[in-house]
Amino acid sequence: MTQNITAYFDTVQSAQKAADNLAQQVSGVRAEVYDSTTSSRLTALSLPQEDAASMAEGFRRGGGVVHAEVPEGRFDEVANVLEASGAIDLSTREEEWRREGWTGGSASPTAVSSAGTTHAGSGAVERLGAAPDEARIPVVEERLSVGKREITHGRVRIRSYVVETPVQEQVTLHQEHVDVQRRTVDRPVTGADAALFQERTIEATETAEEAVISKEARIKEELVVRKTADERTQSVTDTVRRTEVEVEDDRIPGAPSSTVGKTTTRGPNAV
Repeated sequence: MTQNITAYFDTVQSAQKAADNLAQQVSGVRAEVYDSTTSSRLTALSLPQEDAASMAEGFRRGGGVVHAEVPEGRFDEVANVLEASGAIDLSTREEEWRREGWTGGSASPTAVSSAGTTHAGSGAVERLGAAPDEARIPVVEERLSVGKREITHGRVRIRSYVVETPVQEQVTLHQEHVDVQRRTVDRPVTGADAALFQERTIEATETAEEAVISKEARIKEELVVRKTADERTQSVTDTVRRTEVEVEDDRIPGAPSSTVGKTTTRGPNAV
């Protein structure tokens, strides 16, 4: 269920500023500003006749009105923003205008009013008919209920990737070479040289070492990722509303009655 809130300001500029403050400070609530050029549209708001007459005089004097529909449970927040923006008490302004000669109707006690189907503070009186007619005023009290929901605070992402780094090692390599030399000799053949006129083949092989690379992968470190949980106690602060019922009995003392004087009942469990 939504509520209506209406606030009067001495100038249209201050009313527009209040509407801007409301849009910035209370999410989801958008206000409409009325002035002398749009005053005819106020009839759609079903304002009490006395308030409408006072606001019409305010329009004539250059004032402006801010009106908004407020979601359930956010009325006090919206009202505080409007009051901080300079909302005017219509009753006070009405008294000033009367001293200046204005003879209009009586405004509501406060410039900021809310309504479901009627406006608070309108001064409307519901009169009972003949017995056994009765009327009921519900005494309402809000109760704070706190639930829980899971939200995401962020995440930790770990990624492994391969990096190649050049490395250098020193190794000693062995190699053999074949050296062929031709030398000039001049000597007589001896008995040991008897086989010189036979075919003969000599082979010599050159050898050399070369570096052979082999790699072995070894695990040198582990990164462990795990989640832990703990619990904490948080104090939640908010405001709750209630209706208060004030009973005024001005019947003549001595007449048959059950109540004399003024009794104030606060809350549903008051005695």
